Amino acid sequence: MALDLPFIWAALIAFAVLAYVVLDGFDLGVGILFPLFPEKHDRDVMMNSVAPVWDGNETWLVLGGGGLMAVFPLAYATIMPALYAPIIAMLIGLIFRGVAFEYRWRTKRAEYLWNWAFAGGSTLAAFAQGLALGALVQGIPIEDRAYAGGWWDWLTPFSIVTGVAIVVGYALLGATWLIMKTRGDLAERARSIALKCAFGTIAAMGIVSLWTPFLERVYLQRWFGWPTAIFSVIVPLLVLGCLYLLLKGIQERRDAQPFLAALGLFVLGYIGIGISFYPYMVPPSLTIWDAAAPNESLAFLLVGALVLVPIILAYTAYAYWVFRGKVDPEEGYH
Repeated sequence: MALDLPFIWAALIAFAVLAYVVLDGFDLGVGILFPLFPEKHDRDVMMNSVAPVWDGNETWLVLGGGGLMAVFPLAYATIMPALYAPIIAMLIGLIFRGVAFEYRWRTKRAEYLWNWAFAGGSTLAAFAQGLALGALVQGIPIEDRAYAGGWWDWLTPFSIVTGVAIVVGYALLGATWLIMKTRGDLAERARSIALKCAFGTIAAMGIVSLWTPFLERVYLQRWFGWPTAIFSVIVPLLVLGCLYLLLKGIQERRDAQPFLAALGLFVLGYIGIGISFYPYMVPPSLTIWDAAAPNESLAFLLVGALVLVPIILAYTAYAYWVFRGKVDPEEGYH
């Protein structure tokens, strides 16, 4: 029985993107929350909580983007022209945030500038990711195997809403991460913020979920046609279950439960997008198999992926194990 290599690669890239969202989402969220913590000591602890792992988290973004270009070249060639503006904005935000990690600790007079670079870069990167997601979900027009839209097709009310939703969701991840990693007043303020962000995230998920089926007929059929309509019941129930665990964890002062429940919300949202998309790589017209490179290329690249992905997973797990536990406010990673 021959392997369905395009499907395997689609699953690998989907996994890489999900790993990026759940891992880099919380440290972007910490940056988004930066302006809400004006004390220098709190900001130092916040940055130290993510400093050991933030750069490793972005490995998954490189893997997902590079994999898309290598194994789905037609999808890459149509998605990129449609999303140049938000992707460039995301990269600019990530650059400012990355530089701020180093420069903020080396200057006193201009420290406020790097505080804003960290917060602004994190917020811009998150919002740009939401814009790109919204533009992809609403569909990319293709004619003769090329992008057929305009310069501003990515900027719509739906993509703006998804951009705001991602910012609020990442703020929730950041707040629950601070609950898990910090102590004292900082953790208490993070609990208060997490409660607000939890309801904001659920509201945003609800708006996007109700809006999405009416963007494309295939989405409407997927969510309200039988037998896939069963997902329209199961997924919202699981979302409510994660919300319950999140709120209960905050109220009962459990450190890890709110963060894990918030991750569960993102995983369920990602699964919902996957249910809507499949089998399209670029909705509503380009399927996984239409966009894939030749099987010979996919098989060759898969050998490398089978070596590389376990190494990245092992490194990621080891990094989180080494830096596990609460951040010591008297010590710093830098």
